[in-house]
Amino acid sequence: MNQHTRFNLPICLAVEEDAFFHSDEIIRRYIPDMIGQKTIVVSEEFLIGIYREKITDISRDFGNAEIVAMKSASFDEAVAIAKKVCIEDIKVIIGIGGGRVLDTAKYAAHISKAVYICMPTSLSNDSLASPFSVLETVGAARKTISCKIPTAIIVDTNMIINAPEGQTLSGIGDTIAKHTALYDWKLSAAKTGTQVDDFAYALSRMSYDSVYHCDEKNMKSRVFIRILSRALVMGGLAMEIAGSSRPCSGSEHLFAHAIEEYYPDIKISHGMGVALGTIPACIFQGQSIDGLLGFFSTYGLDINPQSYGISEEMFADMWLKARTVRTGRITILDEIKHDRVQLNEIYARMVEGK
Repeated sequence: MNQHTRFNLPICLAVEEDAFFHSDEIIRRYIPDMIGQKTIVVSEEFLIGIYREKITDISRDFGNAEIVAMKSASFDEAVAIAKKVCIEDIKVIIGIGGGRVLDTAKYAAHISKAVYICMPTSLSNDSLASPFSVLETVGAARKTISCKIPTAIIVDTNMIINAPEGQTLSGIGDTIAKHTALYDWKLSAAKTGTQVDDFAYALSRMSYDSVYHCDEKNMKSRVFIRILSRALVMGGLAMEIAGSSRPCSGSEHLFAHAIEEYYPDIKISHGMGVALGTIPACIFQGQSIDGLLGFFSTYGLDINPQSYGISEEMFADMWLKARTVRTGRITILDEIKHDRVQLNEIYARMVEGK
């Protein structure tokens, strides 16, 4: 069977002002069968507090849907929600929140075979449309697990404009990472004699290009929010079509995973960790970093490792560990020696921002 008969695409991607206040109308427009079906709204306690009016309004629009405050972004929590959905004959799960909520709700919908409607409160990474959920398993350990992508994605531009700036910067970082990820994907395909899916590659490249070459430099503008949301969704679809995370995740992601797994005390978002990783990854790949440095400085995205409490010693160790966090994933790190002198030079350049 051709792999292209296997992938799913969302039925709806709506990026509109005040979309949360008329989400039922949007769903009625695209998936009329869902209106009137038994629904639950999944979010987090603090978000339900902040957005009480909007979340209550959405619950009312979907037949007074029960609002569930998830306790953690864990595998167990997703399974517990899925169990409730199956036992109570719930047909639709609406996830409202950031990456933690969306990944948990997405996996719960996957297990229970419920329809999943994704409503992000921030654009911090491309998990909103990806066929993967990153969930806590045991203790601090997290695992990336395959699942079905959302049936509908509704982005309210007002919500994103008012979200903390750091979250939007994180989404920008995750999008820009595709530059080095695509290089690594081609390298891996050449080494293993496998095929790069041209359509997935093109979608991921378009995702990167749309943000990198965006004329709108104000990330609080509706135009930019619309472009970033579409870019993050395109990244998710590229992974769905490729059947792996390769179109969006390369050596820069291995660096971010090394921080998450070995330096949990470093407070840095996934997207920012990935953005930090793109600069050295670019250098290892023999690509120029001038364009990226200019881009990051335009949007005020800080790539100085010291700002996140990462010392020169830790930086070198993170790159050493990056080689081991995902065994079997071939990247530029398999082609080059671990060179401490070069890493110190890169670290110094990133501290100076040039």
